[in-house]
Amino acid sequence: MKQVSRRVLLGAAAATAFITTAVGTPYAAAGDSPNASPEGTTIPSATSITDIGGAVWTVSGGVIYRNGSTVGETYNVSVLLWYGGRVYHCGTGGQWYVCFNDVWRKVTDPRTALSAPAGLMYGVNGHYDTQLSPAVIADRMSGLGASVFRVNTGGDASTIGRAAAIASHLNSVGKHTFPVIDAGLRDASGALAYGTESDAYNAARAISTQVAQAFAPYGVTMYECGNELTRDPYIILPDHVADAGTKAIDFNNTNWPIMRGFMKGLIDGVKTVQPSAACGINFCKSDIGAADALWDGLQPDGSGGYPQIRWDITTWHNYEGDGDIFHIGADGAGPSFNLPVYAKARYGKPFMMTEWNSDPNQGTTHRASYIQSQLAEFRSHRTTEAFRSAMFYELDGGTQWGLTEADGTPLDPPYSAFKSFVSAHPDV
Repeated sequence: MKQVSRRVLLGAAAATAFITTAVGTPYAAAGDSPNASPEGTTIPSATSITDIGGAVWTVSGGVIYRNGSTVGETYNVSVLLWYGGRVYHCGTGGQWYVCFNDVWRKVTDPRTALSAPAGLMYGVNGHYDTQLSPAVIADRMSGLGASVFRVNTGGDASTIGRAAAIASHLNSVGKHTFPVIDAGLRDASGALAYGTESDAYNAARAISTQVAQAFAPYGVTMYECGNELTRDPYIILPDHVADAGTKAIDFNNTNWPIMRGFMKGLIDGVKTVQPSAACGINFCKSDIGAADALWDGLQPDGSGGYPQIRWDITTWHNYEGDGDIFHIGADGAGPSFNLPVYAKARYGKPFMMTEWNSDPNQGTTHRASYIQSQLAEFRSHRTTEAFRSAMFYELDGGTQWGLTEADGTPLDPPYSAFKSFVSAHPDV
């Protein structure tokens, strides 16, 4: 669940981070050029491509040039593509690549649609220690039209048991529970709890094994393994906290293996109990640098050959102050890009927005408008980027964050805004 400190930062930044023409729809991130080539432009048949930063790309003799200089090592390039705010190319051998931070990484053709099945599109967040009974949670979900309840488990038997009790009731009335294993990297004093990657792995595996054993009897088949671990101050460098994380060097090279081992342990523990369960690892803002490094087994310093962390669902947290996920600025600035398109091409997994909400410094009327605009945007990408679920943070968050008051009383206009959108756009 959302860290309190980040909630405050998000709210303070939201009003100034982006210029907007409508709620939730940025006009441009800093650095965006109004002269960018149309989406889907290719060489051939065009002779050049202008990216959203204003750079001009060409191909000569099978080699790619940007403003007249080569970009990385390329050869035998047959197609150069401008799509989703990034430059892609395909070689004569049929392999596609995307350019990020002047590195070409293997992907699939980003234009290929990846669809997600119906049934999980609308979700809400809650907590194991909510004052709402499982029956009230289920009733409010039914009123909203939500089918998924994301709940944190903590890392001990007490919190796991309380969350599993919610899952038990929701399963009995046909609702889905999506546990987030909210165990972290710190001990009770706030210090880094683990000295080695293997120590972190073993501890995490024990925790997630216990979680899966508790939840499997209640129809749970999906888990989120960790909560914003890339944003722990032990992992993200202090002078990069405000950045968006598109560069691996934004992260602590020394402590990175601790986080990597913890993530892998969480996944492996779940899989020990439920081999077919789908596991996700969440990222924030535009943490592509973190996601790519984990996926490819890289350290923040660029060295490789380390364990590759592979997830079954790409999960993300994105709040209004972070910018529109489909048009998000790189490292807190520009140029912007379409993050779900990149994730689809890069990882090939279904995409879930497991935390999202508006600027908490705005009122409930603003939140209601934001809810409807964001749900429309999320839903429109279900059959193109496999956008499987959007889980609003949070159900019972009161006037600052919620759809209901802490006691479950519907909070309008946000509650009605969510309800009316789902009613008009059922998840079928």
